[in-house]
Amino acid sequence: MDTEWLRGVNPILLALVATLFTWGVTALGSAMVFFFKSLNNRILNAMLGFAAGVMMAASYWSLLKPAIEMAEVNGGISWMPAVIGFLSGGAFLLIIDKILPHLHIGLESQNAEGLKTSWQRSTLLILAITLHNIPEGLAVGVAFGALANIWTPAVFGSAIALAFGIGLQNFPEGAAISIPLRREGFSRLKAFWYGQLSGIVEPIAGVAGALSVLLIKPLLPYALSFAAGAMIFVVVEELIPESQRGNETDMSTVGAMIGFAVMMFLDVALG
Repeated sequence: MDTEWLRGVNPILLALVATLFTWGVTALGSAMVFFFKSLNNRILNAMLGFAAGVMMAASYWSLLKPAIEMAEVNGGISWMPAVIGFLSGGAFLLIIDKILPHLHIGLESQNAEGLKTSWQRSTLLILAITLHNIPEGLAVGVAFGALANIWTPAVFGSAIALAFGIGLQNFPEGAAISIPLRREGFSRLKAFWYGQLSGIVEPIAGVAGALSVLLIKPLLPYALSFAAGAMIFVVVEELIPESQRGNETDMSTVGAMIGFAVMMFLDVALG
């Protein structure tokens, strides 16, 4: 595919378009509430496992591996940006996790995390999904921001693969928030609205990620690793535990394996 004509396009604009796409797929997933009132546990576990697999593969193939390679090319210590950025990303999400009130799918209201609040259960469920959309948008934004420093078909393809992979796993995530909201008593329209709204943070985080890389170019390897650390935190803290609830854990494991393979294929094939 000829990408030369895109060289003159502002990477921030590309990041915005890409994260609007991922947000749009979240909305498509949320639209499943118009067709289903509930989700079978086997299907839900498989969907959450798939999302975890995609995020794990993206963290390495699209973020950590390029960060290490960039550090080597720049003559620095190859592992340093990856380690520092990765741990910083996890620490950032840990702080937000401790502050932002939220409730993971399948738990009772008394198990809400973050600062104590009187917010409704539905609001806390939405915030839980919103929380882990932050690193997804950030990762896509940083990947496109990298084009300001290194424009090659491989780098562009890797950014496209990451956006497509994140969008792909946003579809089940959208359904996983809107359908439970329907069970909470929301109308189908309201459940859809709040489900897709949880993804609005992705374009915001995407533009912020691309802008930060453009403003401070030496930060790129650290920024890529930061996004990877934030995504792995979400996978370990939220997606894997949620996908392993109930008696259908084999489905979540199979979903994670498929998700990892799909994202690895996309990144290697396109990048």
